[in-house]
Amino acid sequence: MCYDVGSSKVDGMSTVTTTAATGEPTLAGDPPRPRLDWRLRFGVLSLIWGFSFLLIKVGTQGYAPFQVTLGRLVFGTAVLAAAMAWKRERLPRGARTWGRLAVAAFLLNALPFSLFAYSELTIPSTLAGICNATSPLWGMALSLVALSEDRPTRIRFAGLGLGFLGVLTVLGAWQGFHGLDVTGTAMALLASLSYPIGWIYVRRTLAGTGNSHLSMTGAQLLLATAQLAVVTPLFTSFPGHVSWLPLLAIAALGALGTGLAVLIQYGLVAEVGPTTAQMVTYFIPVIATAAGVAVLGESLHWSTPVGAVVVLAGAALTQMRPRTVTT
Repeated sequence: MCYDVGSSKVDGMSTVTTTAATGEPTLAGDPPRPRLDWRLRFGVLSLIWGFSFLLIKVGTQGYAPFQVTLGRLVFGTAVLAAAMAWKRERLPRGARTWGRLAVAAFLLNALPFSLFAYSELTIPSTLAGICNATSPLWGMALSLVALSEDRPTRIRFAGLGLGFLGVLTVLGAWQGFHGLDVTGTAMALLASLSYPIGWIYVRRTLAGTGNSHLSMTGAQLLLATAQLAVVTPLFTSFPGHVSWLPLLAIAALGALGTGLAVLIQYGLVAEVGPTTAQMVTYFIPVIATAAGVAVLGESLHWSTPVGAVVVLAGAALTQMRPRTVTT
């Protein structure tokens, strides 16, 4: 989804799912001409977000899930704060805007980041990455109820059904979900559901604020960091020692996956449009699965890649829109 800073209009659900897969907001604008080809930046973004689930898993091996999320937000906010200082951007003004951003920060950052961290205590990073790919499916389902202007088509309905069939394949429904950690999987799916809920909220309340991409995103991450700073001490104790590898993983997760990735995604949307930029969503579970198997040695059953392909095919169909005929 893109905040349109030039009007009160916000792009449709196909753009919502562009960033719903990660929870990172993007806004339309006129950024400086990029130095790197967009295809290279597209590949870098796919790798960063694909490896995020591996980094979460490593982070939770040394720190509590809320601590992983707080660290992720701190490092991510620091990157955006540096970018804002470089470009001399200011945070948005107005109590109403900040109040709405606080809700967006909870739905798009604090809640899903925490749920993914908790889920990976009991499920593989590969499964978490595939669950993340269901965000476009949730977005399509929610748009039928919440967005009256987003009219479905038969193809999109078929994509919705196909996508959830893929989810059942990944989870091994025909085996009675044998060996599946229900709680961890449910948390990952709820995290994926939180993204489109958040973006529908943003679409309805924060469209056309007149603030820049960096300003809105920086404020949102700052508020999410504040939320976790309050919650984390209530449910965790201060670490007795520093676990360096998990700490480095958290730093990379925040600085790259939550800070730098936002800036890259913004540039892609502005340069090649949301339709092309959102295709990064379909590479994330592939990279997450490969990283989990190759680096962490996670096991992989045939149903996982097959189901993932079905999920991605269904998600792609939900984003198809009828062609408009001009005369």
